[in-house]
Amino acid sequence: MPRAIESLMIPGPAGRLEALLEEPEHEEPRFAALVCHPHPQHGGTMHNKVVYRLARGLRRASAVVLRFNYRGVNLSEGTYDAGDGESKDAQVCLDLLRQRYSTIPFALAGFSFGSRIIHNLTSAIPAAQFLMPVGFPTRWRDLPQFRTCPTRRIFIQSTNDEYGPRAEFEPWFESLDQPKRLIWVEAQDHFFASALDKFEEAVTTAVPALP
Repeated sequence: MPRAIESLMIPGPAGRLEALLEEPEHEEPRFAALVCHPHPQHGGTMHNKVVYRLARGLRRASAVVLRFNYRGVNLSEGTYDAGDGESKDAQVCLDLLRQRYSTIPFALAGFSFGSRIIHNLTSAIPAAQFLMPVGFPTRWRDLPQFRTCPTRRIFIQSTNDEYGPRAEFEPWFESLDQPKRLIWVEAQDHFFASALDKFEEAVTTAVPALP
């Protein structure tokens, strides 16, 4: 049977949300993953190259992946809401994903701004198998709120990330509660320039064993 690839318009809190659902290439999904994209006011969309590679890496690890555009991005209705509304958009999309794949576990992943959005899904985090924050921007405010998390986190960071510099990121990571893991990918910048293949492989191999 061919894998599911489905374009969706999901009813959201501020209007319809454009989304894309993709199953693994050659097998039944063993977990479901919601992927959140970077900052919508800086060109972030679900088709961002890092988000695309993140989603594909998760699919290679046997995930069914749901990507979506926040309110006001491309065909999604509504307007930017400084992270609060975008978190509500993510929750609605996660609810749909979990309803459609109710018999398998789920995970949360996001790049840059999206790595912060997944942390805002507080009611879902304890039930998630893992969180995968990519390119987490330590140069944004309110870092203390991210120190505690009951679910394992797998951070993937570029060695030359200008928004999460290594010298700044490493001590912050050390301050986080367990369970946690940090993977560095040798790359030129925040967007994993020159290393997207390595990044995608890191995503796939980092997925933990699931029940």
